[in-house]
Amino acid sequence: MRPGPARAGSARRAHRRRAAGAALAAALVAAAACGGGDHEAAGDDRPAPTTAPSTAAPETAAPDTAAPETAAPAPPPPVDVATLRPPPPVADPGALAARIAAAEATLRSGTGSEADIAGAALAQQAAYRQLGDHPEWDEAVVAAVPAEVGPAVRSHAAARREFRALAGAPTDMMPAWNIVAPAPADQLVAWYQEAEADFGVPWQVLASVNLVETGLGRIRGTSVAGAQGPMQFLPSTWAAYGEGDINDHRQAIRAAARYLAANGAPGDLDGALWNYNHSDHYVRGVRIYADLIAEHPGAFAGFHHWGVWYTTVAGDLYLPVGYAATERVPVDQYLASAPG
Repeated sequence: MRPGPARAGSARRAHRRRAAGAALAAALVAAAACGGGDHEAAGDDRPAPTTAPSTAAPETAAPDTAAPETAAPAPPPPVDVATLRPPPPVADPGALAARIAAAEATLRSGTGSEADIAGAALAQQAAYRQLGDHPEWDEAVVAAVPAEVGPAVRSHAAARREFRALAGAPTDMMPAWNIVAPAPADQLVAWYQEAEADFGVPWQVLASVNLVETGLGRIRGTSVAGAQGPMQFLPSTWAAYGEGDINDHRQAIRAAARYLAANGAPGDLDGALWNYNHSDHYVRGVRIYADLIAEHPGAFAGFHHWGVWYTTVAGDLYLPVGYAATERVPVDQYLASAPG
């Protein structure tokens, strides 16, 4: 553990937000428009009748062999990515490797629809959460995925285990949170990069902190330590490093960059992160996710669609967009009343 300014109020978030990791894989739908044109009626090209008697056999109408015209099916409605849900766990490392390979291929291609990317991201998150709980599967999974994906598999599994260690014992109470959709990915990246330009903290690190603290702003609520906003500041720390509204996403990102810079970033990034949250598990996990974001352009798009999970005595529970609780309630009470 590194010595550092206590002013960070960093114990605040002990990352009970479980906003990183999960078991989800959601169904994807591709919207395809079907077109149809009117058939032009064929003209009658028989010669006009004459007054001369005809010896030709009477003409009979040819049977109509054209297929009956059918109405084109209506295109499917757009997919609301907020309604996507995680897939169930798989039974063995081979199935997990197949899920990871498919999800990573979609995210790395950068060519899918938003629904494709969201579904792949949830599948990816679910798979890496499951792998984090099964270190004995590591080698089999790495051997079964494409070679270029192997290092990412190891990194995700390592990060997942760091945050598992940080989370502590499962809880028997649900959080008093609202879960909302995050700001658009391009807007978030613009804010991270603006803060990097002004304070020197790599934008990928700011994105990783934002991911770990509140799932990129999905979690709205005050931590049990009293931290608030997208980057989870105690009001006293915000008074020293923040400007404006603690819940304003851009201002919160800038305050985090200002705080990290004041504590040694970018030169001593590990020390700065340790002061943000006094845990070596936190430092290592944040650094791993930052490196993954830097690895390829599709990585942040995937993280942007990761959902929020909460570790309870009943297992890891997925909290969808729309989850809203003004007070903490027992897990069994929540499960008894939860839809589905």
